[in-house]
Amino acid sequence: MSKVWFITGCSTGFGRNIATEALQQGNKVAVTARNPDDVKDLVTGFPETAFAIKLDVTNAEQVTEAVKLAVEKFGRIDVLVNNAGIGYFGAIEESEEAEYRRMFEINFFGLAAVTHAVLPTMRAQRSGHIVNISSVGGLVAFPGVGFYNASKFAVTGYSEALAKEVAPLGIHVTVVAPSGFRTDWAGRSANNTKIVIDDYQATAHANQNTIRGNSGIQPGDPVRAAKAIIKAVEAEKPPVRLLLGVGALKGTRNKIEELQKDINTWEDTTIWADNPPQT
Repeated sequence: MSKVWFITGCSTGFGRNIATEALQQGNKVAVTARNPDDVKDLVTGFPETAFAIKLDVTNAEQVTEAVKLAVEKFGRIDVLVNNAGIGYFGAIEESEEAEYRRMFEINFFGLAAVTHAVLPTMRAQRSGHIVNISSVGGLVAFPGVGFYNASKFAVTGYSEALAKEVAPLGIHVTVVAPSGFRTDWAGRSANNTKIVIDDYQATAHANQNTIRGNSGIQPGDPVRAAKAIIKAVEAEKPPVRLLLGVGALKGTRNKIEELQKDINTWEDTTIWADNPPQT
């Protein structure tokens, strides 16, 4: 049975690929972008099932209006994909406040605003699926993208809490953690800080150069990612967390090992910190 999808950030990358795949599978899709001309081809290719809507996720009025238009057009929203996001490169000390605040407005607060606008419809339906695109960088931190990590850690924590709140209402939540995929994220979709501190050459700068150098040749296939996300949405028991890419798998397993090592090493201190009141 076809579903109604509402997808943010459909101009390029995951958003465009998810929208295309969902449309090809016979679904109806509210295709949103800051510039609707960027998704005009999708509407032309699927005139009966694609509906373009102007949406900047940091604009509260546009968020409310976009969700309203989608519901008026299709009568419901079955799947929300919060995909809109940007990157930002810089060691934490180098990072410019205006830039990382802007990134948080898009990556986290914009995602939260769209979710807040869609939830009343899903609650009334007693069904729905919210897919939040995070990153392996929302589980594992890397030098040179600390504020990006922070924004995506926020998305992961928010998604896990939301999943527990809405599960009794028939609504699923999946937070997606991709590693390196051939999208624009490491290209034009990520700005660099203008501040350079040489002491970070071996850490932050080295990792930034690696990420930039791999742009366009990453192992991750965004078309396969789109198919994997749709498969998760259609599953009888969809995952709360979906890793995509070998890098995401290895990085997360390494993080689990490091976490377990710290837990085991400091277990006695952890337990000692509790001092129950004496009765």
